Formats: sequence, C-alpha cells, structure tokens
Amino acid sequence: MLLAGIMAVPGHTAETAAAAGPDPALVDAIVRKLESEGVLDRVVDRALTRGIERRQEAQRNELARQQAQTAERGKAARKVVANRDHIRGNAAAEVSLIEYSDFECPFCKRFHDAPAAVLERHGGRVNWVYRHFPLAFHDPAARREAVASECAAKLGGNEAFWKYTDALFRHTRSNGQGLAEGKSELAIATELGLKGDDFSRCLADPAMIKRVDEDIADGNAIGVTGTPATLVRNNRSGATEWVVGAQPLAALQAAVERVLDTKR
Repeated sequence: MLLAGIMAVPGHTAETAAAAGPDPALVDAIVRKLESEGVLDRVVDRALTRGIERRQEAQRNELARQQAQTAERGKAARKVVANRDHIRGNAAAEVSLIEYSDFECPFCKRFHDAPAAVLERHGGRVNWVYRHFPLAFHDPAARREAVASECAAKLGGNEAFWKYTDALFRHTRSNGQGLAEGKSELAIATELGLKGDDFSRCLADPAMIKRVDEDIADGNAIGVTGTPATLVRNNRSGATEWVVGAQPLAALQAAVERVLDTKR
C-alpha cells in the first residue's frame, strides 16, 4: 500500500523510488491518511487479537495436558479396601471421596464439613475415605495426631476413628500448634471411652507409624503436594477428578455429580 501511494505521486516511478528511497514527507502523509481512515488501528487490533487467541489456545492445551496427567495419576491411587481404609458411609458406594489430609492444616479443618454434607445428600452412593498426609512443616503435632487417630481405630474400630478425627479438627489450633489448652491426644481418647493405658502404649507402636507412612507414600506417588487434596473416584467406571484445597461445598458437589454420571 505504501509503494502504491508513492507510485501514485506525479514524477515518481518504481525505478526512481527504489533509487532514491522513500520520501519521508510522503511516507508521513500516507501514514496520517491511513490513521485517519482507521486502517492502522484495524491492522493492530487484528494482530493483537491473533496473538491473544494463540496464547489462549496454548493455555487451554497446557491445561488439558495437565488435567489428563493428573487424572492418570489419580487412577493409580490405592484402591479403597474396607479392612484397610477408614471409610465413612457405605463401604460399597459407587463413588469415593479419597481425602489426603493433615490434622494441623487450617484448610483441612475448614473443609472437613464439606465431604460430610455430600455424603448426607447422596446417601449410600458416596463414601468418604480419610488418608494421612501430615505436612512436614506442621510436625511434630501433625504426625503425632495422625498416629493417635490410628490408635483410636485400632482400639475402637472405624466408628472410633471418625469420632476421634472429628474431635481433632474441632480442638486443633492448626498450623502445627497442636491441640487447644486442656486437650491432648490421650484426653480425647478417654473422652471417647478408649482405655488410656492401652492408648498410651499404642502411640509408640511401630505399626501405627507405618500406616501413616504408607498413606504419605501413596499420596506422594500420585502427585499430592498439599492438603486437603480429595480424589473423587467412581469405583465402577474408574473415572476420577481432583478437588484440591478447601474448595466450597458447591465445587465438591459438582465434581461428585460429574463423576457419578460416568459409565463403565
């Protein structure tokens, strides 16, 4: 367009333009005309739009790649087994909420009521599985409380585990600060009717420590890096979806609905 404008000026030919180079005044006049007609603005807008669209497409592709990778890792999570896992609700439920959690995590404490609400809404179709993932910067309280919850399970069974879990989240000060003043792992155990001497001995049982470590290893193997991290898994179709962080109840509910809809 610039060359056409130059050639349209009397006395200018392609040869003279090439030899002498563009006339600055002429170029300036052409640019002002293009600006006045909005041509340059439209060209710039189109270029910016194409650039934005390319970046958005690249971001969508990267997000899809990450989601696919995460879903594959979720499929590798240890299967829910009734005599190994801590299951709240119907052990044979269609969908499991497999939560990797830390008793000293303030976000886990905030999130703790959400899975319970989902179970209440869906009845026997959904269960909740608790797996330990105490974060190192919340130790020693986080690991100590995880081991204590395993002792509650050993001495009182699955129901005692969940009552103990609820009590820990109710009384923890979070962020590695441990339990509130006047509370202790042993005190909570005795309040729940567990024998204090047996509980105290259990806290040093290597088998309880091993169970916590196994959960941590499972979490690491499937890419868990923080808590709460909840794997929503359809136990029939194998479909999985992650809910990471203390998401609102609506977000967890939406993930459950999507996973429930999948077919084998």
